[in-house]
Amino acid sequence: MPQPDKCWGVSCWAGTGIQLQCWGGQWAEPGPEPGPALPTGRVKERAVSSRMDTNRGLPAIESHRDLHIWITENLKMVPVPERAYGNFFEEHCYIVLHVPQSLKTTSGAPKDLHYWVGKEAGVEAQGTAGSFVQHLQEALGGATVQHREAQGHESACFRSYFRPGIIYRKGGLASALKHVETNVYNIQRLLHIRAGKHVSASEVELSWHSFNKSDIFLLDLGKMMIQWNGPKTSTAEKARGLALTRSLQDRERGGRAQIGVVDDEAEATDLMQIMEAVLGCRVGNLHTAMPSKSTDQLQKANVRLYHVYEKGKDVVIQELSTCPLAQDLLQKEDCYILDQGGFKIYVWQGRMTSLQEKKAAFSRALGFIQAKGYPSYTNVEVVDEGAESAAFKQLFRSWSGEQRKNKHLRGMGKLLQVKLDVGKLHSHPELAAQLRMVDDGSGKVEVWYIQGSRRQPVDPMHHGQLCAGNCYLVLYTYQKMGLDQYILYLWQGLQATAHEIKALKGNAEELDLQYHRALVQEHVTMGSEPPHFLAIFQGQLVIFQGSAGHNGKGQPESATRLFHVQGTDSYNTWTLEVPARASALNSNDIFLLATASLCYLWFGKGCSGDQREMARTVVTVISRKDKEMVLEGQEPPHFWEALGGRAPYPSSKRLPEDVSDFQPRLFECSIQTGPLVLTEVVFFSQEDLDKYDVMLLDTWEEIFLWLGAAASEWKQEAVAWGREYLKTHPAGRSLATPIVLVKQGHEPPTFTGWFHNWDPYKWTNNQSYEEVVEGGLGAVSAISERTAQVSSFRLSRSPRNGRAGPLALWALKGSKDSSENELERGPKAGSGPRSVASRSLPQEQLRHQAVEDLPEGVDPAHKESYLSDSDFQDIFGKSKEEFYSMAKWRQQQQKKQLGFF
Repeated sequence: MPQPDKCWGVSCWAGTGIQLQCWGGQWAEPGPEPGPALPTGRVKERAVSSRMDTNRGLPAIESHRDLHIWITENLKMVPVPERAYGNFFEEHCYIVLHVPQSLKTTSGAPKDLHYWVGKEAGVEAQGTAGSFVQHLQEALGGATVQHREAQGHESACFRSYFRPGIIYRKGGLASALKHVETNVYNIQRLLHIRAGKHVSASEVELSWHSFNKSDIFLLDLGKMMIQWNGPKTSTAEKARGLALTRSLQDRERGGRAQIGVVDDEAEATDLMQIMEAVLGCRVGNLHTAMPSKSTDQLQKANVRLYHVYEKGKDVVIQELSTCPLAQDLLQKEDCYILDQGGFKIYVWQGRMTSLQEKKAAFSRALGFIQAKGYPSYTNVEVVDEGAESAAFKQLFRSWSGEQRKNKHLRGMGKLLQVKLDVGKLHSHPELAAQLRMVDDGSGKVEVWYIQGSRRQPVDPMHHGQLCAGNCYLVLYTYQKMGLDQYILYLWQGLQATAHEIKALKGNAEELDLQYHRALVQEHVTMGSEPPHFLAIFQGQLVIFQGSAGHNGKGQPESATRLFHVQGTDSYNTWTLEVPARASALNSNDIFLLATASLCYLWFGKGCSGDQREMARTVVTVISRKDKEMVLEGQEPPHFWEALGGRAPYPSSKRLPEDVSDFQPRLFECSIQTGPLVLTEVVFFSQEDLDKYDVMLLDTWEEIFLWLGAAASEWKQEAVAWGREYLKTHPAGRSLATPIVLVKQGHEPPTFTGWFHNWDPYKWTNNQSYEEVVEGGLGAVSAISERTAQVSSFRLSRSPRNGRAGPLALWALKGSKDSSENELERGPKAGSGPRSVASRSLPQEQLRHQAVEDLPEGVDPAHKESYLSDSDFQDIFGKSKEEFYSMAKWRQQQQKKQLGFF
């Protein structure tokens, strides 16, 4: 066999020959068979016949729900009851279908279809699920993103469905058993909780040997649930673990189990006595868990695109490009594999790709994973042209789509229509976010420039005059709901020194302290000013070259200076001094040439009437001298002499600005294990912002860093994380992208507008983890009772493992009386907040309404209770009694989706 310098070959898992060609690497011998794969239609159709719509061959899907889950059971796919969502048995495979229902998603948004494989799942179960996926995919048609998920290594998209976490359950689900049994107290199990941003819990051996210092463990005894927090766990992890514990208490015990928390074993003697009665006395010290392997940003930035095509009986995978990638590399007739540093494998299929090629997508991806030597659990995502996920699009330098272009034009239409009406921007924060405007720029403005290490005020007469060699602080004050709000812009000139930049940050910190940490801080680099910054100066922003003092004498004038005027109105116009030579001109714009004796206002052939009007108002800021209007092509000889003679300059018509079709993405920032690690939260909401977190919101045009109230210690590092994110982004992002630092409780509408149904009062009554533990669990009496029961019996223990005998377990369960029988019947239907509403209101007055727009007397926390019974049934798809018997977290999730949160 020939040995090319930079190629290797491998056989496909499905038996098809695959030949990989790349610009690096050598021939490699085929490795072992890859892990569980998605079969390609080789399983009998009877495997997916369970509970299907006989008219269309589709599973029955309820239109009011956005999440649907099926499990393999006796070689059939069976729907999972909603109360069991988030529980996954290791011996089974699951299919998860997400159909977006929220208003924040655009029409035609892609559906997500996940194929989940438990680590103990058999080949038959995998085949059943694989065949079901193919039938479901064909029935759903286009606009579906397919995911291959392996237990413990699920994608961020998959994990984002399950708040407050995923529970892996040992063994399989016998058909005679229920997925989750509610109000059953004869339980003993130990859950190992990993409380990252996406929480997961695994059933482990009921022994002290399962414990470690770095994680959280939940001892579930039915009526009593004890959360043991390792000494090395953070407060954020403890809070997330407690959220999962309380969710189990609510969903599986009807809210009646008591919760105890062990933060310090020396102070929680009662709880430790119960734990030792079950687990025995602990011998030896606990070990420190090995940190979970995380993928840092540099690894994710290593992106390579491969072209997949058939050559005879073989499939060839040939490398095309590395990052930054261009969208036009993808052709509608072909199939491509995109490798994101081994972290994730994408398969992109053009709309003209054959059905046979689409069916082979997963097997080709698995053959590629094997050839590259990646772990068999590597996540795979298959996307069709036109249904690409947000994560896939952001791997390209730009991504355009007709829908986005039209949306952009509609957004500009809104800008002209509302004329930046402040009231509309505040009542519709989504508009403020899209336009990047908190108001019309008519608020109070204060400006300082950095001189040495201190800030010096700038005379209001010169507020809009900045120098490229200086740094400035611009404090903007506006009102919202009668309260002062602040934005502090940290403007950095391209010629500023490192000392000035450091002093800029130090002075910004002083101002923030002066304003009681209420400032939103936006880091702005010269040439990348956001629209609101331009609006502050009402089109009069002029950036001069060099560095100068601001003593009220204006800018020093050289013999000849040239200024480039750009913009069409007071919200987008700015002027930049450029080198005074002819090559700096552009036929699409307007330039002011200032000489010692005269000023020329030069109009390019491609400039519009609005540009000319704005230029006439700006030039008075630069010079008071008489100005001579000059049209392109009619310049006097002195004009060219002042520029050093004629020279070529851009004269072709400027193309429309490229509008990229990128959706906002939210990440948690963490550096606990070394380099910066970002964990994405897909389908995010305000609920995903936790007071212990530092979150990064990427809207493509801006980077927001949100600091929770308990995360202020990371304030200095947060901006550096934003820059590292831009630097390592596979799309080759501009390092001048504005970075906005936002603190909990001081979020501007340009931030909140990216979150559906933002609640400005959410943080008012938000209890801390310590407050919940100290006063919110209500388990003191139950703990005392259990401790007394343990003390009153002689505990018979096995000499081999020191566990409590049957007598002790009986004592821990407590006596069975009539009260327990009542517990097992569950909560009374209709005992929820339904009683709040004393009258019925039309849905139009309640649905998607802000607090201030609700009718008088309506409780904003229970808007849905004011619906009539018939309207409630039509909207929620169930009666009020059924709704209020659901877990509270599920109620809130459905209220968010339907516009009643």
